[in-house]
Amino acid sequence: MAQRPSPILETHQLSKRFGGFLANDRIDFSVAPGEIRGIIGPNGAGKSTFVNLMSGVHAPSSGEVLLAGQSLTGLKAYQIARKGLARSFQVSRVFGNLSLVDNLLAPHLAQAHSRAGREEGLAKAWRFLELTRLTRLAHQPAKALSGGQRVLLQAAAGFMIPSLSCYLLDEPFAGVNPVIKDQLMELIEEENRARGLTFVVVSHEMAVMRRLCHKITVLIEGRVVAEGPLDEVAARQDVVTAYLGKSYSG
Repeated sequence: MAQRPSPILETHQLSKRFGGFLANDRIDFSVAPGEIRGIIGPNGAGKSTFVNLMSGVHAPSSGEVLLAGQSLTGLKAYQIARKGLARSFQVSRVFGNLSLVDNLLAPHLAQAHSRAGREEGLAKAWRFLELTRLTRLAHQPAKALSGGQRVLLQAAAGFMIPSLSCYLLDEPFAGVNPVIKDQLMELIEEENRARGLTFVVVSHEMAVMRRLCHKITVLIEGRVVAEGPLDEVAARQDVVTAYLGKSYSG
């Protein structure tokens, strides 16, 4: 019998309390290398807090986060990114006054400082501009982009991190048109296939989760209540009641 690979990302009894409010309650979670995992749950379920804990934006009240068996607990967000765990934000964060090329070069050059590293970065930047259909805007300032184009640029910038092994995407499809949405899904699928990157995707978009995700984790009131294929977790009455309701179509 084949041995299962060790998780690339895992949390043990991870909790976060804001004053008297317990946002995440002793979450045990693990993702295999090369997996695309979805996280769903109703508003206020603690999904973004969970992403913030794993990526170092918030410090946990208790528990631990590990990447490839190494603890990330206590590290700053930029230190975690250098170890290979990156994340996107619901409101896209780009350098508005920099060109698209320079936005993509920035995360690459933060780890690769040599002339050869810059040339490699430029080649990668142009590849991602082609994949996202943004080539014609390459030398325009990022502030000139539409909201959906900024989503694509932010996602592509994460892929530019040389050490990237796991990418957390927090509501990357919210408010973007179908064309941009499909481009982003294609980008995720391509990088998963070509580089074996692992993804954790938080989204309310059930059609997207069905297409992308090997497995779904359901958070309700800061706790994991179900895990498995989308159809399996969607059949649970507690999940239907708390989140999916009539929005889910089998």
